Amino acid sequence: MNVTAIGSASAVSPEERALRDLYLEHGPALYSYVLRMLDWDTHRAEDILQETLLRCWNNGNLTDAEGMAIRPWMFRVARNLVIDAHRTRMARPLEISGTNWLGDMYCEVDDIERMLSSMVLHKALQTLTPAHREVLQATFFADRTTQQAAEDLGIPRGTVKSRVYYALRSLRLALREQGVVVEEAWQEGAETDVAC
Repeated sequence: MNVTAIGSASAVSPEERALRDLYLEHGPALYSYVLRMLDWDTHRAEDILQETLLRCWNNGNLTDAEGMAIRPWMFRVARNLVIDAHRTRMARPLEISGTNWLGDMYCEVDDIERMLSSMVLHKALQTLTPAHREVLQATFFADRTTQQAAEDLGIPRGTVKSRVYYALRSLRLALREQGVVVEEAWQEGAETDVAC
């Protein structure tokens, strides 16, 4: 099967050869111009270049006839195509890619999980004594050291440490009673990890 593409080296008609010559002469400069306008989006730049050449072909403006400069006309057509495409995109509602909805769904699930976890934790904290709640608030929830919490509460540092230990132990038991799986991690500085 013998196929001849418009503007190819084996083009037969003078119009086809003229389009090929037009592309060879003005294509690289026009492509660079459009590429800069489109913030280096190569695919859209190629589409605009192709559409510009197609309009040139449809209008019959393949040669400099009667003193008409083709290059400025092509650049103006390309510029108008870029502007039209931009306006069209701005007039449409924002498109959603295929994976955004999945990420949004996970965010909603994470938010719900976080809210439920905080409700369970709040209920478990209510079972603690006021002194234990106060020391946990002063250390873990306020993100302070035991020394800073001791200074704020006006009690010795050792008392803060022991209250934190017993508060966490009581909190772990309260969470287990609510059906929450509590894992113990006896590592440096971390006494427990609570997983809901």
